[in-house]
Amino acid sequence: MAENKRQNSSAKASGPGMATNMVPHEVALSGAIGARVRITTAAPTTSTLEGTLFTVCPITNLVAINTSAVTSSTDPKQAQSGDYHVIPVSRIQSFQLLTLPSNSSDSPSFTDAQPTIQALDTRALKTREIKAVSEILEREARRGKGVTREAQDIFDAFSRTMPARWDGPNIIVADAVTIAPPYRVDECRPLVEGDTAALARVRKVLEMERKKIELRNASATIGSTSTFSRNSGDQRKGG
Repeated sequence: MAENKRQNSSAKASGPGMATNMVPHEVALSGAIGARVRITTAAPTTSTLEGTLFTVCPITNLVAINTSAVTSSTDPKQAQSGDYHVIPVSRIQSFQLLTLPSNSSDSPSFTDAQPTIQALDTRALKTREIKAVSEILEREARRGKGVTREAQDIFDAFSRTMPARWDGPNIIVADAVTIAPPYRVDECRPLVEGDTAALARVRKVLEMERKKIELRNASATIGSTSTFSRNSGDQRKGG
């Protein structure tokens, strides 16, 4: 009951050009954007802020006030600087309208906003969107469907130096050689009969990559064995 009385009594806005009426804070404040206001917050942290009302959000029930000194600078960087405070409407005990907005029109527009709101470059945004979608599709195309990790590693290795693409489970390298599972040298076949140069090159690269994979697997196995042996030794000591 006491809280309701406090909210009702504090829902009064006063100042030049505004009658004292019992209205919700968010409604009264939304008509004062751009004006100089004095806002007093309620407990537990009571404070008074004075500055330019920057915005009122009806969705989050928050207001933003710029308490920096008024400047007439035409420098956009200076105009956009400030000391902004975000306050929940529910914490506002009272507010006072000190001066009217610089544009007191009933229909303010973005062109009148302070700090200024720059127009979006929709063409640049569309270009970024197309590029991002293209990169996602390209990454997806480079991912084999239903293949092993080893097969993907081989594909990635080829694609770093030569054009490569998937044809089902097969890897097509430079549109010249196809590599079928299990992706060994004997599974390399030229797409054009007699193209021995491309076949030899792909086989050589594949042989090198398989050796690298074998070394990595061997290192991983040794590391796992060492960890297991160390943990077993610790357990025996602890026992």
